[in-house]
Amino acid sequence: MLRPGHVIALAVVALLTLGVVMVNSAGMTVEARQAVSIESILLSRSTAYMGLALLAMVLCALLPVLAFLPGVRSDRPSAPTDHPLGGWVLWPLWIGVAFLIACCLTAYLPGLGREVNGSHRWIRIAGQSVQPSEIAKWGLVGLMAWYVWRSGPRLGSFLFGLAPGLAAAGAVAGFVALEDLGTGVLLGLTSCVILLAGGARWWQLSVVIPAGLLAFAALVVASPYRVRRLTAFLDPYADPLGIGYHTIQSLVAVANGQVTGRGLGFGQQKFGYLPEDQTDFVFAIICEELGLAGAAMVVGLYLAILWAGYLIIRAQSNLMLKLIGTGIIATVGIQAIVNMCVVTGMGPAKGIALPLLSSGGTGWILTAGSLGLIISMDRLSVFSGSAGAEPVLVEPRLSVLAALGLPGGPDGPGSAALNVEPSGQPPREPEVRVMPSARAGILDRGH
Repeated sequence: MLRPGHVIALAVVALLTLGVVMVNSAGMTVEARQAVSIESILLSRSTAYMGLALLAMVLCALLPVLAFLPGVRSDRPSAPTDHPLGGWVLWPLWIGVAFLIACCLTAYLPGLGREVNGSHRWIRIAGQSVQPSEIAKWGLVGLMAWYVWRSGPRLGSFLFGLAPGLAAAGAVAGFVALEDLGTGVLLGLTSCVILLAGGARWWQLSVVIPAGLLAFAALVVASPYRVRRLTAFLDPYADPLGIGYHTIQSLVAVANGQVTGRGLGFGQQKFGYLPEDQTDFVFAIICEELGLAGAAMVVGLYLAILWAGYLIIRAQSNLMLKLIGTGIIATVGIQAIVNMCVVTGMGPAKGIALPLLSSGGTGWILTAGSLGLIISMDRLSVFSGSAGAEPVLVEPRLSVLAALGLPGGPDGPGSAALNVEPSGQPPREPEVRVMPSARAGILDRGH
């Protein structure tokens, strides 16, 4: 039977394959020397990144996740932090924050950092570009999941539970937002989802929303370019050849695709009209060449990942695994929604890539690897019924024969014989202990 983990794996393969094809299609030029062919696609850099991404997904899917999470096998820590200052003195949290910020700082190192379009977002290692913010994005998911698990009941305290987590997430997200506001907002939203999933109270989180909005406004106002992007979202035709150019050309590509599209490779906007057609606006090329049908296929694949991920997370009994899975699914979902809103003119232009589709080696590899962890959780549920679950005692009145629907159940023709004890003692009804794995198998057959 097709399990949720299989659905995620198939959806990832489909998105990466489509990404390789569309990235190469968007890179077409009018020069015959750079013509796109099957050979050029197979030998392209995006195909190599796809292979590395699939390898990362497979390796992570095969990981015994609990073995790599020492001390978190239980649903809650055996000794939650009981220090009067709560999360403020959890030193692993702040070491993790310092490490993630240090990763982002590498983009400023001379000889290692690489400035593109006035932004320090990349580093160059062995001739390849790496985006440190991607490491911070996925690292923060694990860090916040650990903090929520370690805090235990103290998370319900605003000052000593929720506030330290928000401060840690805000430090990383704020530093990333200095160069990449979109990714910084994504990190902040994902962290809030993890905190809420771990037991934080809505009203406590709502208290800091004004502070978050104020920080966002300050980051926008501090950069005139961001202000112009926001005004261009409100009226892109006020400056059609300037700041509104991205949005207008993206909308033209989407509109030209209509229902069935112009055909694969026959798009026109990629020939010098639509900027960033291989990265942030690759979804516009998909809409133009594959039409509404292609766009619906992409949306359907993301929905399949989100729904399958939800089913896997719901089946976990270990809180740490639930939180990590929630963070991964939230990151992929929010990132996909933001990118598609930008492309269709429903949001201001931001440099947020479409997961597993927009060109980018670091993003593909880390995203596929993170989804591989979700698949590993599904495999854990298959082998143990539910992570960390104990044998279940079936209700005494349910016998094996009754469960299988064979004669001899409580209402079957052989019930009288089963209820007679040779010693003359009152009849005892059988008790059956069913392991979770067996129970899962019965449920699967019932589907």
